[in-house]
Amino acid sequence: MSFNAIKQAIYALYLTNSFGLRLKFVSDFLEKKALRLRYSQRQLDALKTRVKVINQEKIPKEGQYLIICNHRGIIDPPVLEVALKDTKLFGLWVAKKELYNSPFFGLFVRNAGSILLDREKSQMSGFFAESKKAVKEGASVFIFPEGTRNKTEKSLIEFKEGFRIIALKNKLPILPVYIRTHTDKVLEKALKNKNLEQEIEVEFGELIDYKERGNIQEIYKKMFLL
Repeated sequence: MSFNAIKQAIYALYLTNSFGLRLKFVSDFLEKKALRLRYSQRQLDALKTRVKVINQEKIPKEGQYLIICNHRGIIDPPVLEVALKDTKLFGLWVAKKELYNSPFFGLFVRNAGSILLDREKSQMSGFFAESKKAVKEGASVFIFPEGTRNKTEKSLIEFKEGFRIIALKNKLPILPVYIRTHTDKVLEKALKNKNLEQEIEVEFGELIDYKERGNIQEIYKKMFLL
């Protein structure tokens, strides 16, 4: 591991835990959004990486949605937070149990606004109840429908069906987002070269009705020409 990679890891750990602690004492959604945005921007600034939004006009300024996004790197959540910076959209992230218990991300994930997904449980009723509670309180829901990071060379891997249930149960319109740039490779390059400036392209698509009967993954692929 290079000196720059070690330095970035220490800084990321400091940011994640310091903001995680601050978020613990904030309940207002817009205040949480502001803190999450500051955290995300500082993480990306440290990597000399900026976010370019495609189809900015398609982003709703407010309201509640199920935001679905592809997932290829650990910096995807900060990238999406920055892409939504000019809106009032605040969403709880669907987070795996491993992140809740992580010594690196745990404090931040638990306090920043998230819904725990525990795949080891035989029943998912608790997860859907948490989602419903979040929506009732005024939040959107952010989810990576692939369920895990895409470590293949494919543009997308198979969507899990759970996201459709969230949309249907809560009558949430679906806002599709596609991160065009391979974020894992961006991070890898940034850690190797501290002076390299990079750009990540994030594209927003048309809203999909929660009652849509078609294959959402196929609609998503056609929308982003995948």
